[in-house]
Amino acid sequence: MPLNSVLPSSTHLVLIPSYNSGFKLIETVEDALREWAPVWVILDGCTDESKARLEKLKAETGRLQVISLERNQGKGAAVLHAMKLALAAGFQYALVMDADGQHPSDYIQRFMTASQENPSAMILGEPEFAADAPFSRRNGRCVGNWWTNLATLWGGIHDSLFGFRVYPLRASVEILEKIKRGRGFDFETELVVRLYWRGIPPINIKAPVKYFEKEQGGVTYFHYIRDNLLLIRTHTLFFFGMLARFSYLWRLRKR
Repeated sequence: MPLNSVLPSSTHLVLIPSYNSGFKLIETVEDALREWAPVWVILDGCTDESKARLEKLKAETGRLQVISLERNQGKGAAVLHAMKLALAAGFQYALVMDADGQHPSDYIQRFMTASQENPSAMILGEPEFAADAPFSRRNGRCVGNWWTNLATLWGGIHDSLFGFRVYPLRASVEILEKIKRGRGFDFETELVVRLYWRGIPPINIKAPVKYFEKEQGGVTYFHYIRDNLLLIRTHTLFFFGMLARFSYLWRLRKR
């Protein structure tokens, strides 16, 4: 499908945050443009050649917006920056996906359609791992998911970390600006729980996830100690937040 054959949406857009994502970035953006328009890429203080390559693609398609941040601020901060711009431009929902090819671009329309049919909900990807997926990725998230379920009294969030999701923009921006957290690796977990606490129901859709070796273009900036400590702090705060909201969450869960 040509990159400029999709009719642009006035309500839903795709956001792709990137920090030195390597050659997979252009492939990911091209695949997204075949499925949806508009697509915005947020370069989070990139020091590689991403901007030049994306500007060329922007000129060729007319469906791409490139946002460049001077310094690296973290995934959540980069997405929040773009969300505020998108909200000001009149958009209401954003599908966020990774820049390294892990997320399935051919599922974009499926997720957007689910959002259009369920405007009061958030659309959450539930990862389907291939047999060759790293053990730590397949099983390490189980602990975090259990704590997320506790924080929502098992309200229906099937995965707390998968970054392929459609978020309601206004509620997301209001939440993130209020808490001043969720700027790094805790972004997905922080936002999905607080959206649920706000009364926005989750709709889970299974989606395949790919993991690439370094020679295949795989890039990760996950810091095992730092980011796990960040998630421990997040879930600790959620636990006490759940206790304070217990009656409300119980009613929400029953409903």
